Amino acid sequence: MQTIAKSDQHTITIDEPPVMGGEDTGPDPLTTFLCALSGCENVVANVVAKELKFDLQGIEFDIRGVVDRRGFMGDPNVKPYFEKVTIDAKVQTSESEERIAELRRITDSRCPLYTTLKAAGVELESKWSKA
Repeated sequence: MQTIAKSDQHTITIDEPPVMGGEDTGPDPLTTFLCALSGCENVVANVVAKELKFDLQGIEFDIRGVVDRRGFMGDPNVKPYFEKVTIDAKVQTSESEERIAELRRITDSRCPLYTTLKAAGVELESKWSKA
């Protein structure tokens, strides 16, 4: 079950817990995807913040996904990917809630992983607020 992915000088271990036949040497693929979404949103937010002259001191993401495992297990009536993904971001900033909402809106619209989920019809809930 373990996958060791290499990208240039980086190595990422992806695995499943023992109950799924893995050895739990790394996060499972769907968790890895959500971690990548967090990283993608963070990178895009930093780029957008510079463009907007937004005082971005940091962001902490809590990203969760809902999956009906019956799709993964072969039920053709259930999609095998996320049904819903929620993003709760705490933004460290001196900016107003209105400016945080603008940063979120632009970031979500330009994040390649967020827009991929949106294009797949995954229900997305993105809430950003001041830390």
